[in-house]
Order: sequence, then structure tokens, then C-alpha cells
Amino acid sequence: MSLSGFHPVVQRWFTSALGEPTPAQARGWAAIRDGRHTLIAAPTGSGKTLAAFLSALDDLLRAGLDQALPDEVRVLYISPLKALSADIHKNLAEPRRGIRQMAEAAGLAEPRITAAVRTGDTTQHERAAMLRTPPHILVTTPESLYLLLTSERSRPMLRTVRTVIVDEIHAVIGGRRGAHLALSLERLQEVAERSVLRLGLSATQKPIEDVARFLVGTDASDCAIVNEGDRRAMDLGIEMPCSARDAVMSHEVWEEYYDRLTRLIEAHRTTLIFVNTRRMVERMARHLTDRLGGPSPPTTGACRRRSAWMRRRGSKPAGSRRS
Repeated sequence: MSLSGFHPVVQRWFTSALGEPTPAQARGWAAIRDGRHTLIAAPTGSGKTLAAFLSALDDLLRAGLDQALPDEVRVLYISPLKALSADIHKNLAEPRRGIRQMAEAAGLAEPRITAAVRTGDTTQHERAAMLRTPPHILVTTPESLYLLLTSERSRPMLRTVRTVIVDEIHAVIGGRRGAHLALSLERLQEVAERSVLRLGLSATQKPIEDVARFLVGTDASDCAIVNEGDRRAMDLGIEMPCSARDAVMSHEVWEEYYDRLTRLIEAHRTTLIFVNTRRMVERMARHLTDRLGGPSPPTTGACRRRSAWMRRRGSKPAGSRRS
């Protein structure tokens, strides 16, 4: 029932790509469809981001099927982490591509839904292009939002915003950065031509009622709180190598590590491996790549580039890395 309010194309894409919605998604969609400001608190991996984005993508799809979408910003996504903003932009490509392919397969006109990132790393050329042809989904940071709101050239681009998504809201609330963002959200509402729907996301929100008041701001309407907790069910296992362990482990023991890690990686969709040094990152990446195939992981090259940069600056590399 949670998918019944979406366009059939969106329903088919979600079911084929992800299966059943999570509780956070089902409850979040119900509140968003009612037009309520919504705060979603759920563990990492519960699909919070798509819970916020899918209704907006559905609205864009429906509008794009009726007529060509105008080049205007409809959805504003704000993340306090610049790296997360880039990741969200990449992850948005999959649902947009999947929905477009589903629409084509159904014989519908191909909807054109665009997205772009505006952070401190955005080049001047990209910023100018964004002003000429605004994206439908704009991914940014609190600081960049402030610059957009205070610039005479970029402020008109935000007049058409209908939905604002504040991700990792716990990372800003309670500090000066949060107070600054609260002012920007109120400025955004003053600039926008219509009431802006506010959606907040985080795995850690306490006290959650205070976070909801922060999200809503001066808006007198209430905020729907979808609280699925901040802890996921864990299946914890401790594994030890069969061979005896010494201060300096032998080649055979390391082979056992690599072989077992390979089996675990192949049995799961996502695997995080924590090690102590940059050298171990590169060593682990090389051995796992030999076993799993494919190109060398980007972590290795990134470590080398950072090491070279630090040598040029005369700095000592940190002693801890993760892959």
C-alpha cells in the first residue's frame, strides 16, 4: 500500500530495483503525501534519502509526462558534509535513469529530470551554466545555500523550490552553523513563490521533538515525526585465523585473511574493511583485487596522491587509514 500513491512507472522501478519499502520509507511517504513537513529518524541503510527524494521524483515525472519540464529548481537538498553531497548526486543518477528507462519501456515520453551540485568546489564555469539552465534537483551545503540566497544573480533560481531536504540534520543543530542554516531556511521561504515542504533526515536525533521544531522554524504547521530508532539489528560474528598468530604474521596467515575476506565480500552487497596504516590499505586492496578481479580500487590511488601531496608540504602522513 505504501507504493500505491506513486506513478506506476515509479512503482515498477522501485519494486524491481529495491523490493519492498522499509518502514521508514512507508511512513515517510504517507506523511509527505499529506503535504506535512516530515522528520525521519532511522538507522543508516534504512533508505531515508530515497524516502525523501522519491515523492519529489514522482512529482517531476508526472509533470514531465504532461509537458516538458521548465529548467527550474524544484528540489533543494542540503547536506552539512560536502563529500556526502557529491555521493548523493551520484546516487540520484540510478533512480533517475531507472525511472526514465521504465517510462520508455511503457511507451511514455521520456521525462528529462536533471540534477547538479553547488558547493565550494563547483567551478565558475559550472556555476554560470547552472544559472543559465537551472537543474530540477540542486544538491548543496548550508554555506553554499547562504551564498545563493545573498547573491542577486543566483537568488531568483531558488524562487521555484517546492521541497527542501536537510540531511544529517543532527550535525548542525545546536551550534552556530545550525543557527545560520535556520536563518537560510527562513530566507528561502521568503524567496520562494510557494510554501516550501521541509524534510529532515538523520540516524541520530535527540531530543527528536526539538529537532522537529528546528526543521519547521517559524512555520506554524506541525511536523510529522517518523521515528524508527537509531539502532539496527546486528548479526555479529568474531572470526580468528586457523593458523597460529605471531607478532609478525607469516605469508600463510595473511593468505587465510585474504581468502576469508574474499568469501565475505562475495556474500554481501557492501563490505567495509578497517586497517591501521596506509601501507596496509594498499596491500589489502591489491590482494583483494587479485582475487575479486576488476580494476584497482580507487582508494589505492587516492592514498598515493595524498601521500605525494603531504610530502610536497613536508607533512607526516597520518598513521591510520580505512578502506
